[in-house]
Amino acid sequence: MTQALNTQANTSKANLAGKTALVTGGSRGIGAAIARKLATDGAAVAITYSSSAQQAEQLVADIRSTGGKALAIRADAQDADAVKQAVAKTVAEFGGLDILVNNAGALVAGGIADISMEDYQRLIAVNVTGVFVASQEAQRHMKEGGRIINIGSVNSDYVPVPGLSLYALTKGAVASFTRGLARDLGARGITVNNVQPGPVDTEMNPANGAFADTMRSYMATGKYGTGTQIASLVAYLASEDAAFITGANLKADGGFDA
Repeated sequence: MTQALNTQANTSKANLAGKTALVTGGSRGIGAAIARKLATDGAAVAITYSSSAQQAEQLVADIRSTGGKALAIRADAQDADAVKQAVAKTVAEFGGLDILVNNAGALVAGGIADISMEDYQRLIAVNVTGVFVASQEAQRHMKEGGRIINIGSVNSDYVPVPGLSLYALTKGAVASFTRGLARDLGARGITVNNVQPGPVDTEMNPANGAFADTMRSYMATGKYGTGTQIASLVAYLASEDAAFITGANLKADGGFDA
């Protein structure tokens, strides 16, 4: 039994061997879990961060300590030039780019009458423009078998409480962009998919937070998800096993939208 488990683990780790990945907003939360999982499965991983330098460097150190390859790049997702440079630095460091995970995102909650133009422009810049720019730059370097994986939200389809209209707007744009980009890149053998998490236990949305019980009441499972669970789905989509899946918006939401 032990030998079988070891063989399975070794096969899993080699699944992305030789691949290079860029995870935007990868210093903490879901992004960090994705970066760890891709590295565990054999990929060289670059992450971008905006303000969490210490967490980013610690994650890189953790990956390198287990024999993996990792790089942290400071790049604000709302700065198009910084996003372009992050792609270029990843390619320069690792010699190519096979997997892009558009994870960086922002949230502003509030009624439509209370949302400022500054907040509107920031969410559009991070959640929509940042995804577009990173994807546009990444695909220039991708060969057949390339993967673009967006991290959207179940709120693009289901908004159970007031105050999330702007956030839902941006994540709806990501869902539509996913379908269109899959058509653009399909002939080149590059897949594009969108993972739509429901409530996931992170620093920004803890399972013991003020609104957690309300969120749990909307889920069929009654439980928050974990970053590791989302990361496992992303890693599958990044693998050769998922080559026939593209243009898909895949919910991982504990039945939030059931």
